[in-house]
Amino acid sequence: MDILDVEDIAQGMRGQAEHCRRNDAPVTASIILAQIALMDGDTQCGQTIRNWPGKPLEDAMPLRLTGGLHYLHLTGRESRLGPIYGGEISDQQAINAIVADVVADHDAELLPWFDNPPQTNESGRSASFMAGLLWLSGRIGPRFELLELGASAGVNTMMERYHYDLNGVLAGPEDSPMRIKPIWRGPPPPQAPVEIVSTHGCDQNPIDLTDDETAARLKGYIWPEMPARFERMEASIALAKQDAPDVAKADGADWVEAQLLLPQQSGVTRVLIHSIVWQYLPQTTKDRITSAMETAGKAATADRPLAWMSLETNRKTFSHELIIRYWPGGEEPALLGRAHAHGAWVEWFEG
Repeated sequence: MDILDVEDIAQGMRGQAEHCRRNDAPVTASIILAQIALMDGDTQCGQTIRNWPGKPLEDAMPLRLTGGLHYLHLTGRESRLGPIYGGEISDQQAINAIVADVVADHDAELLPWFDNPPQTNESGRSASFMAGLLWLSGRIGPRFELLELGASAGVNTMMERYHYDLNGVLAGPEDSPMRIKPIWRGPPPPQAPVEIVSTHGCDQNPIDLTDDETAARLKGYIWPEMPARFERMEASIALAKQDAPDVAKADGADWVEAQLLLPQQSGVTRVLIHSIVWQYLPQTTKDRITSAMETAGKAATADRPLAWMSLETNRKTFSHELIIRYWPGGEEPALLGRAHAHGAWVEWFEG
């Protein structure tokens, strides 16, 4: 790989770091920038970065090793990272040196973290989904069957068990240990009834929240600047241990096509949902899912509607956009709002 390719990789990693800064995660950004220097070393991790076969930003490659490093810190395996995560060290050259030493000493252990994209299934994103369901309720009815693509650990497949305060609009069980109350910008979402009849999910590599070691690895992907996310993750784990999420191990396109062929209950809207997953899918998979949804949409009726709700990254603006299509009647995508990548705030456009 020539020097231009190496610079392209470095540029993608700088883009990821900037994305973290814009989402209030400067420490995570500094950990990512420290990984650029690893390309000049002889560790397996450094050479994996240097020879990355795809696009670092689109693949979220820097966040893969970032998760592994944070996992070492959280599990008490690596004390040298503590001053970085604690904000005691902010000089980038000093951070580069510490990260290089840690990677060298844990090279073989950290290498497998590159194998899969970060599992950032975040319950805070369900605030946008609930707002979207409130909006849909007034248009096509209050009862929903949810299908989550790329459900990871199934955190958002449990959203009917969460309590929401969306700028004063309340939804979900009042006694839930999961409290979702993002900073709200713009008008409140509609006040409308919402009943989630069922929720199913799929992922190529589902994560079992009820397994302690697996849950610990999932926490590694949480950005350390965001303690509220750790609290929500603990609530998710507790709820999963009461009643585990339904997440099938399956290819996304295969699963969506199969789900759309199943009988649909009268008076219930079938909704495909996904958040920060579309960027990881091959184009052929995206095309199959789009084709399947549009074909099913043509057959949708007022008694058996279909909707598609996504919270995905606009790569041109780095904003995360809530977009909904529904059939019959709302085939054109509607941009309802934007949200923080991990649910800290929601900017709502619709009244």
